[in-house]
Amino acid sequence: MKNRIKVLRSERNWTQADLAQKLDVSRNSVNAIETGKYDPSLPLAFRIAELFALRIEDIFQNKE
Repeated sequence: MKNRIKVLRSERNWTQADLAQKLDVSRNSVNAIETGKYDPSLPLAFRIAELFALRIEDIFQNKE
């Protein structure tokens, strides 16, 4: 699944560690999600969307 997390994080000058702390996950999890190696659970996707004040669809897209 493609996502815009890295761009959104960078726009806020947050490190991966900053985002991980805000989401209560590891920095490695943030890295894996950003690089597409791991798709977040639905509850985590909702937390990410809420944190960035966007809809899930505005952050995540199918790779198609």
